[in-house]
Amino acid sequence: MKTITELEASVESDEEPPDGISPELKALWLTRKNRWNPAHNVAQEICTSTGSWIHALLHRMEGDLGNAAYWYSRAGRPAIRNKEGFNKEWREIATHILGQG
Repeated sequence: MKTITELEASVESDEEPPDGISPELKALWLTRKNRWNPAHNVAQEICTSTGSWIHALLHRMEGDLGNAAYWYSRAGRPAIRNKEGFNKEWREIATHILGQG
């Protein structure tokens, strides 16, 4: 997986995440598939600032803004305190992971 376009195409066409993708991309893939619990399980195991950022997005999506703020802090990012703009942030994280930003 080298581009956001490839990642998004996989989400649209595949039933399961592609073999060999990073845990970060797997968590994002599952997030885009609306598979919150599996995405959360993967994100919990990523002990990096990027993992914390993904974790923050997931808690923001579920509406737990307090928990999301904690994970944004762990990620070194300002907390987003609303329930909108998930796709924009998802793309921002994917761009970061794929080194396209």
